[in-house]
Amino acid sequence: MRWGGTTAVGTIAFVFILSLFIPNLPLDFLAGRDAPDGPGIRMEDQGQLHVDPGEDHPSYNSVPATSGPHFAQPLAPARWGVHPQPLADEVLIHNLEHGYVNMHYSCAEPCPDLVSQLTVIVDDAVERGGKVLLSPYPDMETKIALTAWTFIDTMEAFDEERVRDFMVTHESSPNAPEFNVGR
Repeated sequence: MRWGGTTAVGTIAFVFILSLFIPNLPLDFLAGRDAPDGPGIRMEDQGQLHVDPGEDHPSYNSVPATSGPHFAQPLAPARWGVHPQPLADEVLIHNLEHGYVNMHYSCAEPCPDLVSQLTVIVDDAVERGGKVLLSPYPDMETKIALTAWTFIDTMEAFDEERVRDFMVTHESSPNAPEFNVGR
């Protein structure tokens, strides 16, 4: 009986230590966190291919993109928080690969109230250690888009509850291939 207990504890310790060195090891069941199916629309996974700037790659299946070819380090990921300038999809996708939630806005006219509302949410999340990013995205058909690895939610008007629900559900989600790799 003692031998069996020692073996079980040793095996669990070995797997835990191994998970520290192999970030994609599927140990979500130990943390009690399942990969979410929503909120938002699930998009087809377009992979994790690293590309160089200017290199041709297939088009993304959503705007903004939720997976697919992206830049490797040191070109990406972008720092969490608020970015005043648009970022390339190839940078943004690297953030998603690491479990980020990216928030974007597109306004025909300046929209300081919307930017302020989204900034409050992003700043609050970042202050608590969340992997969240906000940036303008001029090529969107909607005013607001929220993205996570293979998930997107778009809206025309700010809905704080919907934004926070998406962010809380998808930030560091096990859906992201490298969700447990640093901030």
